[in-house]
Amino acid sequence: MKIPELEKQARTEAIASVRRYFDENMAEPIGELAAGLLLDFFMEEVGPAIHNAAVRAAQERLQVRLADLEGELYCDPFQYWARTAARKRDARPR
Repeated sequence: MKIPELEKQARTEAIASVRRYFDENMAEPIGELAAGLLLDFFMEEVGPAIHNAAVRAAQERLQVRLADLEGELYCDPFQYWARTAARKRDARPR
């Protein structure tokens, strides 16, 4: 499977975030090129593990929803006359 890539804007923001992290938490700041290379490393090395965890979470969520598919999507049949009678009752002057 191909390693997911960030969109240009997300990549720009991620590099800025890496640089800020280094500025605030490390002994030395990091340049934009180094931050981009570090981001590439994490995307290739750790990205697939994060991706797989997200896929598992989505599968679990879908399985819960599919287990109660009838409850999620059930529609009461033959409701026209009941709704029509209710509208007529609501429309009567009081």
